[in-house]
Amino acid sequence: MSDPFESAIEKTLPLLESIRDGVKPPPRASQEALEELKRVAGAVREEQQSALPSPSASTKAEAPTTKVAPEPPKAEPVLSRAVEPWTFEMLRKAILACEKCPHLVRTRTQVVFGVGKPDADLMFVGEAPGADEDEQGEPFVGKAGQLLTKIIQAMGFGREDVFIANVLKCRPDMPVGESGNRKPRPNEMATCLPWLREQIRLVRPKVLVALGATAVEGLVGTTSPLRDLRGRWLEFEGIPLMVTYHPAYLLRNQSISEKRKVWEDMMLVLERLNIPISEKQRRFFTTSAS
Repeated sequence: MSDPFESAIEKTLPLLESIRDGVKPPPRASQEALEELKRVAGAVREEQQSALPSPSASTKAEAPTTKVAPEPPKAEPVLSRAVEPWTFEMLRKAILACEKCPHLVRTRTQVVFGVGKPDADLMFVGEAPGADEDEQGEPFVGKAGQLLTKIIQAMGFGREDVFIANVLKCRPDMPVGESGNRKPRPNEMATCLPWLREQIRLVRPKVLVALGATAVEGLVGTTSPLRDLRGRWLEFEGIPLMVTYHPAYLLRNQSISEKRKVWEDMMLVLERLNIPISEKQRRFFTTSAS
């Protein structure tokens, strides 16, 4: 320890004693001694640091004699498939337990998830469950559903070969005293759309078919008249989307010409799926059909 440092410490002893004895304020001379101690201690610290070799000098001196092991070659990054946020069964359980629309939860019998092949190439999307669907928990099981099944079979599929779902998973509630079915509201479809979007992402169909104007509105947001959209290819998140009439429309309008329009739409779907169309199929709902 240097002499100036010892001298500064000795001068601060009265300050320490005054603090110990509770003298307030401490003697001024002792306070000045403390300031001197700080100054001397700082000078000693600077002196000690200047005596140490600088990091750069040490590095330069050691560099010629230091052997650095070569780094191992870097491995090429391995591309791995992203983890799916949902499995099909996880999604089913989540949708069946959904309570995002309290007014629909109060009146529904059960949630209608969807039915069919989980990895189908073709997926049909309707608007919402009706009374029969709400009771059975399966989409398109009423009269319109029976007609849809016939259309699917005429295309060469079974219901088990395609996937069928709705934009809305719960039956829309009806005013007290009223019967029938009402159109889903835009906010209801917007609330339920993430569930349908996740279904589509998991099924990964090659083609989507929107059954009716409400289904088109729920999927892509357009409210254009169906007569202007029918038979046209739209797109939903990169997937070709065919728009056609809802089977319920064909139950109300039994004309051959309207049935033929729907069938022409289905032939466009078959062509997009690269499925051969027989001559018999091409003649369906024409005056020359046998």
